Formats: sequence, C-alpha cells, structure tokens
Amino acid sequence: MAFFAVTLTVDAQGWISVQEVGVLPTNTAEENRKNLQEAINKMSPLGGVLYVEPVKGGYPIQGGIILRRNVTLQGAHGPTGRGTALPDRSGPTGSLFVIYDRENPFLTVESATQVRGIQFFYPDQTWQDGSKIIPYPTTIRMATDQSVQGVTLSCLTFYGEYMAMDFRAKTPYICEQILFEHCYGYPLSGQFIAIDRCYDVPRILHCHVNPANMREFKRTFKRDVIDTVVRSKTYTYWIDHTDNAQLMDLFTFGVYGGIYLGNETYGQLTNFNFDCVSLGIHKLGSQWKNRNWQIAQGSIIANVGERLEDVHPILIEGKGHTSVTNVECFSGDNGALTTLGASWDFITVRDEASVTLTACRMQGYKAENPIHVSSTAQLQTIGCK
Repeated sequence: MAFFAVTLTVDAQGWISVQEVGVLPTNTAEENRKNLQEAINKMSPLGGVLYVEPVKGGYPIQGGIILRRNVTLQGAHGPTGRGTALPDRSGPTGSLFVIYDRENPFLTVESATQVRGIQFFYPDQTWQDGSKIIPYPTTIRMATDQSVQGVTLSCLTFYGEYMAMDFRAKTPYICEQILFEHCYGYPLSGQFIAIDRCYDVPRILHCHVNPANMREFKRTFKRDVIDTVVRSKTYTYWIDHTDNAQLMDLFTFGVYGGIYLGNETYGQLTNFNFDCVSLGIHKLGSQWKNRNWQIAQGSIIANVGERLEDVHPILIEGKGHTSVTNVECFSGDNGALTTLGASWDFITVRDEASVTLTACRMQGYKAENPIHVSSTAQLQTIGCK
C-alpha cells in the first residue's frame, strides 16, 4: 500500500484541495484516511481549510480521523435534503465521504474546528429491513480526552448513519460554544444530536430529520425500518447539563422522541415540528432557580408507540417552570409507518413542575381530558382551545 507524501501548499485564502494531499476517489479507504489525517496534523498549527473537492461518487474513507484544532473541512454543498444523485447508478455524489468502517467513529473534533458543506454516506446500511440495521459508530463526535470549545457543524447531510453527532462530554471535560446548523439526516438509532455538559450556549438551528432524505437516489426508508427506529425509544435531539440552550427550527419524523430536555438544562425552543412521535417534548428539571424553559411556535403529531396511554405530545416532570405558547397538537394516521392514529392527551405534568399554556390548540387525543396534572404540580391555561 502506497501512501501520499503530504506537503501543504495553500492558496491565498488558506485553502487546499484534499486531492492535493492524496485523498483520491481511486484510493483505498485506508489510504485516504492516512493521507487526510497527515494533512490535518500539518495544517493544525497554521489554521486553514481542507476543501473536499466534489467528485463523482465521493471518496471511500476509513473512520478514526481526528480533526485537530484550527482546521476546517469544507465541501461544496448546503444540506441536500433529498440527496444528491449519480446519473448512472443509485448513490450520492459530490463533496462526499463514503464510509464502511464499523469499528471507529468517523470524525472526532477538537476545539476551534469547522465541518461544512459535506455529505456522509454509509452504502451498506439497510433501508428496507429493520432487523438488518447496522449500528455504526457515531459519524461526528467531540474529543473524549479534552474539553472542546468553538465547533461549527454546518450544512451537513447524513445518509444511512446510526447516530449523527455526539457531544456528550464526560467529567472532567466539558464542551462550549457548539453550533449545529442546517444539518439533515435520519439516524437509525433515532439519535441525531446529543449534547451534555455544555456550559456556554449550545445552539441547534434549522435541522431536519426525515426518512425520505435519500429519495433522489431511491433509498427512502421503508415502514419496517422506521418502525424499528421508533421502538428504540430514543430522542432525535437530546441535551442535559446545558446553560441557556438555543434551539430553533427543528424537525423530526418517525422517531420515538422529538426532544429531551434533561434535569440540568434551561433555555428556549422555538419554531419546531415533531411529526409521528410517541413523545414530542420531554422536559425535566432538578430545581427551581434556573431549570425553566420557554417553548413557542410549534406543532407536534404524537401518534406512534406501543400503548396509547404512553403517547404524549408534551411530558413535563421534576421541578422548574415551563411556558408553552402557540403550540398545536393534532394526530391521525400516516402510511410511512405504523401509527396509533391519536395521542393519549395534550400534556402530562408530574412531580412539582409548573406550566403555563398560552394560545395552544389541542385535538386528536383519546383521553377524556387533554391535560393531566399531578396533585403536586401546577398548570395554568390562557386562551387555549
């Protein structure tokens, strides 16, 4: 196996094509991994951009890559919500990494890094048979041996991933100033983005999870696969131990949970649609001082699960206050997956939590009352219907 002798000759803007450092569509996956890693290592002290030059069918590449601090991986694409498509066979094309590795996370990022405009494709992943789902390691994760700060993940598309992005820091490390924006996919674990121990304003903006994201190259996920994802009982967006999280314009379809707001979080969730879920919003809180959420401008279609009594558009537990404004819930059937056709209620509130509902619309539920509140919790409604 011959590896490329990597030398860096960047242009005036600090960019260099990955092809110039030996990442080629004709290479083996291991050759491309080795050459890309060597280029990243050499670019780290300089800062700069490795441009993932578009090629027909993309670049085969092995996982285990570490994106060292100060380096950007840049592709040519915005998120491609239905997929790019080859003219002569099924598959995407362009600024594309083609991944077969079942042992290693594809990309581990350090501080002050960016990944933009790139597609990630797992061609061996099933889209027809839920029993054959391959549990690939996470596509992008934070470094596990250090704190990670100042990461931008933008305009990324994932095809056949198991989990897209994992930023759950483990003590003694933290992550801060992490931005996820315009990222599209359909994770077969049900988990798209997870954040833990992020103590300076994590942002998840304009992200879209949909099983039709490979429609252009004819790999739309079948009902059996989507039903299997629902049975995993995970959440598309999962956060805990975060300060003032900013979550805006989020969509998911065909998963168990839309979003999990853990015991040690507070922040704002606005402009969202959680479609064909069992739990839309699951909010917890460990105390009263700052475990409060402002949730507004959204819709939830809760209609899947094992038992109708467990299907809740909104479930709030623990302590803290939640303000819910202009959130609509409705239900019904959908041919893309197995549904129950309704939710049990609109909201269930447990423990000592307090909630204010303003201008919310509640329909499509089967319980006698759309609101269930424990004797120790408090709920106020204003202009709800």
